[in-house]
Amino acid sequence: ARFPGVDTLLGPEMRSTGEVMGLDRDYHLAFAKSQLGAGVDLPRSGTLFVSVRDQDKAAVLPSVKRLADAGFKVLATGGTQRYLAEHGVAAEKINKVLEGRPHVEDAIRNRQVQLVFNTTDSQKAVSDSKSLRRATLMQKVPYYTTLAGAEAVSHAIVALKAGNLEVRPLQAYFD
Repeated sequence: ARFPGVDTLLGPEMRSTGEVMGLDRDYHLAFAKSQLGAGVDLPRSGTLFVSVRDQDKAAVLPSVKRLADAGFKVLATGGTQRYLAEHGVAAEKINKVLEGRPHVEDAIRNRQVQLVFNTTDSQKAVSDSKSLRRATLMQKVPYYTTLAGAEAVSHAIVALKAGNLEVRPLQAYFD
């Protein structure tokens, strides 16, 4: 359910809880199944928005590159966009909400963004990104706030694009 004014950022006690299981011999497909089972519609194409703290830029690069190579357009805030460009990933700069319009929240509300990678470090950054998280929730845009999540979903999307998803009975995995 959606509660007005409630922040969607998960604390440590909620990051490890869940209601679904994805099972496959391939980890990436298992992760994809878990997301699909949780009602997350993983995009196979479209635009990825990336805004990560400085210490996460190097670690998120392979995930962003993987999706760019799979055909995703990349939007990023200033510092992240510069870092990506310096490392061979084409990305278009988009304003943070506080930098004025047009900004990322507008793009999300206009359905121009299909996937979000966003990490924050300070309480101010967490507070600044609350409206972004809310917009993604309302538009049902998958939103990943950890490097592990970004890596897992980037692999999962590539695996889904390869068309390898199959449903098998539980017993088939234990023969």
